[in-house]
Amino acid sequence: MTFLKDVQIGFSSYGKAIDFIFKNKLAWFFLVPIALNIILFLIGYNFISELTEQAVTLFQLAWEPDSWDFFGADFLAGTVNFFIWLVLRLFFFLIFAFIGGYIILILMSPILAFLSEKTEKIVLGTDVPFSWLQLFKDMWRGIVLAIRNFFIEIGAMILLFFLSFVPLVGLISTPLLFLISSYFYGFSFLDYTCERRRLKVKDSIHFVRRNKGLAIANGALFALALLIPIIGVSLSGFLAIISTVAATLAVLKKEELLRLK
Repeated sequence: MTFLKDVQIGFSSYGKAIDFIFKNKLAWFFLVPIALNIILFLIGYNFISELTEQAVTLFQLAWEPDSWDFFGADFLAGTVNFFIWLVLRLFFFLIFAFIGGYIILILMSPILAFLSEKTEKIVLGTDVPFSWLQLFKDMWRGIVLAIRNFFIEIGAMILLFFLSFVPLVGLISTPLLFLISSYFYGFSFLDYTCERRRLKVKDSIHFVRRNKGLAIANGALFALALLIPIIGVSLSGFLAIISTVAATLAVLKKEELLRLK
């Protein structure tokens, strides 16, 4: 029952988070994923363009299409060049869709740590002096946890890939993988509040394990956005802002319920 209650708190916190952001004039935080998307697009576009040019050059050196004198040679050479261009761009989008969530979490870690702290200040009315040292500690911890969760998720994916060949087990491998991704994404968002509670990483891990419902519900929309082709990673930056506020509100709600018992 506790798990289902945590799931309910996690999902309800999302609706509250959106209202909270606009009500408390925190919408300017959405400028961060806008700027980040532009930067990532420019870097990715230039990288793929350069990679495509190098691949086409290697093709020309290996096969020397300029020396082809058979009928349709120009068309074939153009088709191969286009195929190289298309495959590299599809490969880039697939890879980025797979690891993009953690890239977003790592790059946005400083702003997410600050946002979580600001959210708690508004809710509790506390006035904690801003500390660059604490912000850098929160940022570094967020990066380390994102990397840790990424490799654990990779291991789970590999295991589920082999288990997918087992009858019946294969039917649940895909939804199970989604739940695992949601759990670890939610873990990253919840940990900003855990850090302010001065919980060590191992204590934070235990907290999230005891509150799996919170983590899964909080990370579900972020994980779901990443499944959207092409624009998923772009949307995830905006959802990271909402998820961080939602995670902070969810933990505060959970603490309130525990005090009332």
